[in-house]
Amino acid sequence: QVQLVEAGGGLVQSGGSLRLSCAASGRTSSSYTISWFRLAPGKDREFVAAISWSVGSTNDADSVNGRFTISRDNAKKTVYLQMNSLKTEDTAVYYCAAGRVCDESAGRQYDYWGQGTQVTVSS
Repeated sequence: QVQLVEAGGGLVQSGGSLRLSCAASGRTSSSYTISWFRLAPGKDREFVAAISWSVGSTNDADSVNGRFTISRDNAKKTVYLQMNSLKTEDTAVYYCAAGRVCDESAGRQYDYWGQGTQVTVSS
């Protein structure tokens, strides 16, 4: 079993920055992909960014490319999402997820999810 705990959400003005963290514990595996998804009211869950736990390769959605950066600290078993130039449309609950996946953007392929952290961007 793997536990994921997100932190770092909050209220920020448009153009501001936040850094989210996702701390993993339990029976983690180096073969896992760790990803961030977000869920906004009235919208479908959206893939944001992914990182390979072993080699550190990353992928992100077009909507956040150039503004968000995903990274990891293996020693701390923590994945970060640095969010810059935030927009009101980034407002959502952000979730991290872990699993052995074939398609990083397919949420249903992930085995473990955190409880989510709210990010609200005001205009």
